[in-house]
Amino acid sequence: MRHVERTGPVPKAMDGPESPAARERAKAAEHVAAQRAALARGEKRGKGFDYRVYKDEGVRAALERLFHGKCAYCESDYAAQAPVDIEHYRPKSGVEDAPDHMGYWWLAMDWANLLPSCIDCNRRRYQLLPLPTTGSLADLRAGANTALKTGKETAFPVFAGTRAFGLTPDPEAETALERPYLLDPCRDDPGPHLSFLVDAPEPLALVLPARTAPGEGLPLPQIGAEIGPDAVAPHVSARGAVSIQVYGLNRLGLVQARTRILRQLEVLGALVIEAHALAEDLAQSPDPAARAAARMVADFADRLAAAIRAMAAPDQPYSAMVGQWIDHWTDRLGPVTEETHVTDD
Repeated sequence: MRHVERTGPVPKAMDGPESPAARERAKAAEHVAAQRAALARGEKRGKGFDYRVYKDEGVRAALERLFHGKCAYCESDYAAQAPVDIEHYRPKSGVEDAPDHMGYWWLAMDWANLLPSCIDCNRRRYQLLPLPTTGSLADLRAGANTALKTGKETAFPVFAGTRAFGLTPDPEAETALERPYLLDPCRDDPGPHLSFLVDAPEPLALVLPARTAPGEGLPLPQIGAEIGPDAVAPHVSARGAVSIQVYGLNRLGLVQARTRILRQLEVLGALVIEAHALAEDLAQSPDPAARAAARMVADFADRLAAAIRAMAAPDQPYSAMVGQWIDHWTDRLGPVTEETHVTDD
């Protein structure tokens, strides 16, 4: 997960007081009010509201451009595997740990509440997850994992502030008081909360909750019946831990896909180091041909380094992990961030 600025125009279907979104919100408000009145009379809640504007093709296209065709949570290219889910960061029709909640109906057609998600991050279903003792990808393949239900669905835990129920004339003000656990890549910088395991002896692209400053640790809530322990270790980002568990960011297939990228980085990085070392040796030779070869080898190493940097671009899969790998190995891989120049003597 990486931070994405929500830039560009608001999709036409959601822009302005006369837009389809504005009309749908007014109808949703009437529907929810009628449901609450029915409950107050002791009647059943009734059928949920049929939200449609968020499915608008212009909305889908805008999200695809904003996130480069990647899942907002795991950074997988969703077009190659399954149709994208238009995901509501704050759930539209109900909240898992608040049975009386009717969903964040006032945000169901709000552009700022929508994200593109792959099916596995969004829908609750069983996934293979690594056990805490897992030390290698071979262990994972051999069965050092457990099947748990992950996927956001209607999960939306908050750790501070009063949960917004949309009971006031200004539900947006209620929303502003919430402090959610789940990371939103458009509102939050996931970097301080998520740390990829990029320095293991054997490349294994697990993502872990990042360490936090003393005093910033939060209790970790129970999400559903099968996700998450009841507490989180001190000085570890609880927001990172909850996001990893709910979105399923360590499901086996995803770890394998990231690990393939991590292994490619290790190979490219080693080639950069070896090429630059060879260029330096050749540059010391009294033979003009060897010195000319040094320039060619150095240029080759710089192109490899540029290829590594390109893998951290926003439109590339798992770019946040690649960026952390580059940051971690900057000292070892100086050429990754700085070109080497071989001069003529």
